Amino acid sequence: MPDATQTHRAAAEAEEPLTERAYRALEEAIVTLALEPGEVVSEAQLSNRLGIGRTPIREALQRLARERLVRILPRRGIVVAAVEVREQLRLLEVRREIERMCASAAARRADAAQRARFRAIAEGMDQAVATNDETGFLRQDRALNLLVLEAARNEFAAAAMALMHGLSRRFWFIHWRRSADLPQAAAVHADLARAIAAGQPEAAAAASDRLLDYIEAFTRATLDRDG
Repeated sequence: MPDATQTHRAAAEAEEPLTERAYRALEEAIVTLALEPGEVVSEAQLSNRLGIGRTPIREALQRLARERLVRILPRRGIVVAAVEVREQLRLLEVRREIERMCASAAARRADAAQRARFRAIAEGMDQAVATNDETGFLRQDRALNLLVLEAARNEFAAAAMALMHGLSRRFWFIHWRRSADLPQAAAVHADLARAIAAGQPEAAAAASDRLLDYIEAFTRATLDRDG
């Protein structure tokens, strides 16, 4: 029997517009390296790959370009963006401050349905660890990111964070086998989800800081290793 998160995801997929479906599929392909950094693709190739028309593909690519996951080169194609460790550290400086505020706001403002979804995400994180499912973890991570922004009800924070989440998740996917600990990563994410679900703003802000501490330590370990 599917869990609550899977059921919610299936229902959302059935209702989402083609552009959103194309964006979600391409973003996941880039984050999980099915489309690798530096790879050159075309709208036609991606349309055939996903079975979605070129107009939704084009609109999704424009959004991914704003998020710095692809570069669109006129008359040359689309290039999947490279990954830079020092760029990731600069991103985390901004992300820490915005995420703390969003976590606290979400804990105050989330409605009952959203709190139930936060609890389901925490359970999904536990399941990802139990099955060593890295893609499942990334899906739960994305769901948590989006739900925090939804529950925080701050359109300016949402616009800023939309530019950072995909880059951060891809960086983690590339390096986690050498520098990360999946159970620890899932635990700090689950702690944040549970604090928000419990309606505890101070605990949620503290959990957000612990999460960013973990991500920054992970990123610096990658830098130390790779020089």
